[in-house]
Amino acid sequence: MRLSRAAVLAQAKAAALDGVRRLNCCANLLFLSFPAQISICRDLPNIEVITFSVNGISDLEPLHQCQNLSELYLRKNNIRSLDELFYLKTLPRLRVLWLAENPCCGPDPHRYRMTVLRNLPSLQKLDNQAVTEEELSQALVDGVEITAPPARRSVENSWSESTASSAAGSTTEPESELLSCSLEETTKTQEELDMKPVPRDKYSSFSSQETDCSCKKRNNVLNAILLLMKELDAEGLEIIQQMVARRLQAFQKKELQEE
Repeated sequence: MRLSRAAVLAQAKAAALDGVRRLNCCANLLFLSFPAQISICRDLPNIEVITFSVNGISDLEPLHQCQNLSELYLRKNNIRSLDELFYLKTLPRLRVLWLAENPCCGPDPHRYRMTVLRNLPSLQKLDNQAVTEEELSQALVDGVEITAPPARRSVENSWSESTASSAAGSTTEPESELLSCSLEETTKTQEELDMKPVPRDKYSSFSSQETDCSCKKRNNVLNAILLLMKELDAEGLEIIQQMVARRLQAFQKKELQEE
């Protein structure tokens, strides 16, 4: 799913996209269908602060037109390559970047930080840590300069192929193994949240046609929601509660109509 114009205007309380200065979509449920799409950022010329932490973002290309952007928060996303920094090098006012807990950070914290600072020397704070003059000098030696955008296929095509491949592979797995794996993963997540585990009969009630792909996808989405709940404050949880209540009412109404 993409972050829509209506959602941006509602969150920023603005009348038009060029009036949006700050956008906070941390742990946003609009991004539960990975990979998250932020193409709307191309239409935010005056945006100054963006918070997209804890989502499924993998492509930073839409941000390169946000010339007024000064603060960007991307913690816990799916950014796999530091080559994505290519799109941030054109942002003259960027001073704060939080990129930690992404796959692109790799196993070497020093090399990661040096590479970011070599390509974004105007940063004053990286991953909530102040940037020093000594680090900027060292980055010229230890950092890797990024001169080209990341080589990749279309994000949507790549995701579609990956989904199709996963679905094809899942048909070879025994039904019992799929159920066991899904139940185990979900139960573990719920234990971390101190929640009552879902009874096994809730899983075994799925039809055989659902079991292979739909059941697995359903449980992946459930796990994502449960993990994202950790990042929400009281206001966010109240919104989720209201959405769940409306969804349940819709399902109950549909069941009554079918009866």
